[in-house]
Amino acid sequence: MHTVYLDNAATSFPKPPCVAARMRTYVDEVGASAGRGLYQAAQQAGFITLSLRQRLGALFRFDDPAHVILTPGNTWGLNMLLLGALRPGDHALVSAVEHNAVMRPLRQLERRGISFDRIPCDAQGRLRVEQIENLLRPNTRLVLIAHASNVSGAVQDVAAVSAVCAARGVPFALDAAQTAGHLPIDFAALHLCALSVPAHKGLLGPQGIGALLLRSDFAETLEPLVSGGTGSASDSEDVPAYFPDRLEPGTPNLPGIYGWEAALDYLEGVTVEAVAAHDRALSARFLAGLHDMSGAVLFGPDETERRVAVFSLDFPGQDNAEVAARLEESFGVLTRCGLHCAPSAHRTLGTFPRGTVRFSFGWFNTEKDVDHALAAIRAVSVG
Repeated sequence: MHTVYLDNAATSFPKPPCVAARMRTYVDEVGASAGRGLYQAAQQAGFITLSLRQRLGALFRFDDPAHVILTPGNTWGLNMLLLGALRPGDHALVSAVEHNAVMRPLRQLERRGISFDRIPCDAQGRLRVEQIENLLRPNTRLVLIAHASNVSGAVQDVAAVSAVCAARGVPFALDAAQTAGHLPIDFAALHLCALSVPAHKGLLGPQGIGALLLRSDFAETLEPLVSGGTGSASDSEDVPAYFPDRLEPGTPNLPGIYGWEAALDYLEGVTVEAVAAHDRALSARFLAGLHDMSGAVLFGPDETERRVAVFSLDFPGQDNAEVAARLEESFGVLTRCGLHCAPSAHRTLGTFPRGTVRFSFGWFNTEKDVDHALAAIRAVSVG
């Protein structure tokens, strides 16, 4: 049976062919660690690592490659940000639709004397920006927002959030898990202190690698979470004071670095603007097809300009897990069912603890995929 992959919010698939090819090149032909030798292979690995930092900087309008910190993934980057920046007595603000990659570290920090508040969202998962001002405290040290919800697909008005934070002098950080590679992001224009991104979603790279872009003065305030060898300052048992080494201990994920660098090269040729237009076109087609279906309920905005191509559906009167299984077994449509590691978002949308069936489109999906998914939804929604 032909399958239609609609779980791009979890990880993009397929990848551009160049990704696997470059990873294989590293494994088969290079093999050396960057920053751990002066021989040619090690230097080549170092050049590719630098190229990755530079490509990420160019993509997000960030001109400081030394503060493009490579991480084992977005969750790691968010933990590095939260646990590294907040101290006992500090306060943070997050949205009411955050992923557990943010909420679980905050719960840990809460037990260490750090407090946080959730900025309310409306029934579609959109941030109530006007309430931020009243939630800020003298000890608020960080505002961290998911650019788009991995449940509702709602894109937040981060420019408005940035304006409030800038006026009050509060550092503003963005979790771009669902928007990096899908929407243009300008680090400088948003006055960000930090931007965390994964490789494996809209940036079309492999799993197990991500990046945390840090404004230089804010980076100085972060306490390293993990320490170890960096290939630099080996005469000292103290963590290096300079970046990126200060926040990048251990042997880097070179296969991931090679694969991600190739993916970003591919994305530069495609352009993020083209991806955004493609997403909007598929979203419009999907939304139009859902309008006449009574057996499937959509959560999140119904305007393409206010969302990414991530759609949560509920099938009243049916078990959503059984619906997801039928979509795969009978129609080859691959979705994700449940709470999507975001119980706070589901509570906001009114779908907790039932959860939803999530359909998420990517660069390699087509109009034919949308039509096939709609036909499958129509079939399962009537039982």
